[in-house]
Amino acid sequence: MKDQKIKQDICIGTNIRKLRLRAGLTQEQMAAKLQLEGIDVSRSFYSHIECGTYSIRISELLAIRRILNATYKELFEGLE
Repeated sequence: MKDQKIKQDICIGTNIRKLRLRAGLTQEQMAAKLQLEGIDVSRSFYSHIECGTYSIRISELLAIRRILNATYKELFEGLE
C-alpha cells in the first residue's frame, strides 16, 4: 500500500511549516532532507504540503516527523 495517502480535509501544513521554521530549515533544505529519506520531492512540491493542497502520503508524514524531530501531538496540534 505504498501509494496510500491521507486526505487533508483539515490542513496540517501550517503545523508542519511552524515545526520546519522551529528547526531552522528552509523549504529547499526540507526537500533535500526528504530526498535523503527516499521521498522524491522538490521544493515547489514540498510547498504544496505546507499549503494543504496536496494529500500527504503516510510515508511522507513519517519522514517529516523524523526530520523535524516532532511528536504526533505537535503535528496535529490545534486541529481537533
